Amino acid sequence: MRTPDAVAKDYYGILGVSRDASADDIKRAYRKLARQYHPDVNPDPVAADKFKDINAAYEVLSDDQKRQIVDLGGDPLAPGGAPGGGPGGAGPFVGFQDIMDAFFGAAAGSRGPRSRTRPGADAILRLELDLTDTAFGVEAPITVDTAVICTTCSGAGTAAGTHLATCEACGGRGEVQSVQRTFLGQVVSSRPCVACQGYGTVIPHPCATCSGDGRVRTRRSLTVKIPAGVEDGMRIRLAQQGEVGPGGGTAGDLYVEIHERPHDVYSRKGDDLHCRVTVPMTAAALGTRLTIRTLDSDEPVDVKPGTQPGATLRLRGRGVPHLRGTGRGDLYVHLDVRTPTKLDAEQERALREFAKARGEEVAELTKQGGFFSRMRDAFNGHG
Repeated sequence: MRTPDAVAKDYYGILGVSRDASADDIKRAYRKLARQYHPDVNPDPVAADKFKDINAAYEVLSDDQKRQIVDLGGDPLAPGGAPGGGPGGAGPFVGFQDIMDAFFGAAAGSRGPRSRTRPGADAILRLELDLTDTAFGVEAPITVDTAVICTTCSGAGTAAGTHLATCEACGGRGEVQSVQRTFLGQVVSSRPCVACQGYGTVIPHPCATCSGDGRVRTRRSLTVKIPAGVEDGMRIRLAQQGEVGPGGGTAGDLYVEIHERPHDVYSRKGDDLHCRVTVPMTAAALGTRLTIRTLDSDEPVDVKPGTQPGATLRLRGRGVPHLRGTGRGDLYVHLDVRTPTKLDAEQERALREFAKARGEEVAELTKQGGFFSRMRDAFNGHG
C-alpha cells in the first residue's frame, strides 16, 4: 500500500489537461507551458522547478505505457514504480527534440529516418533566338545535360535481386541518441546516424550503374514550343523536365530562358519595333515614297514634302505580335536626312538658282558660310 508521501503526482494537472486529452492536446499544452517557464526566459527562481515538473509530466503522458500506469493510479517516475524512474529518483529523461519543438515547433528538427526518395532540382537552360523567332514563335530543339532515373534499378539504388537493409547502428531510426546531465536533469539529444546518413537503411549491394543513387546523368534532346511575342529574359517552364531526384524522386522543372539576338535593322521595345532610314535632302524637301521591309512584308510609306530630319513615321500593327491576346505592336521608322557634301558645277548652279528663287541673297549666304551650310542648318533645325 502506498504511503501518503508516495501518492502519484497529478501529471494531468501539471499540464492543465483533462484525463481524456488527446496526444495533440498534451503536446500543445506542453509547448505552451515550456515556453512560459523555461529558465532562459523566466527569471523566477520557481520557474526551474516548474519546468522540471512540466517536462516530467510530458514524458509520462506522451508515452502510452507510462500514461496507462498513471491512469491506474501509479507513478512511473517514482522510486520503486514502473520502469522509467529508479532508485534515488535520478530525474526524468527530457527529449531534446521535445524542448526544441516547444520553442520552434515541429520544424526545429526531424524525427525518424529520412526518405531516400526526394524531389529533384529545377534546371535552367539559356536559348538564343533571332527576332523573327521570338516575334512569331518557333519549335526549337534543345539538348539538356541532366539526371534521369536509373533504368537498371528503376531508382531503387540496389543491385538486382537485393534489397535495402536496416541500419545496425541506429536500428532503422535514422538517428542516434546521447544522454547529458544538465541543470534540467538528464537531457536526451538526437543526431543523424553517421552509418546510414539518417536514412535508417543501408545498401549492402549498390546498383553498379548508378552506385546506389537511383539516377544517372545523360544528355537528352527535347523540343520546346516558343510562343509568339516572347521577350528577352522570359522563361518558359517545362514541368518535370529538370533533374530527377535522388532515389528516383519526382523530377524538377526545366526553365528555358530566352535570349534575343540583336537584329541588324530593328531595335525592340516591348512589342514595338524601331528602325532608321536615310533619305536624300531633295526627297525630304519634295516628298517621296519608300518601301519599308518589315518582319514579314514590304510596306509602302509616303514621305511628305518638307519632312524634317528626325521625323518619325508610324506603321500600325507591323511590330511584334502580343504575347497574350491578339494584335501586334507598331513599327516606327526614324528618318535621317542626308545633306550632300560634294556638288559639281551644275548642281551648285541649280541650288544657287533655288536659293535666289527663295529670296536668299548670295552675299548673305557667303557671309554665313554658304548656301549648303545654311541648308544643313535648316534641316538640322538651326535655321
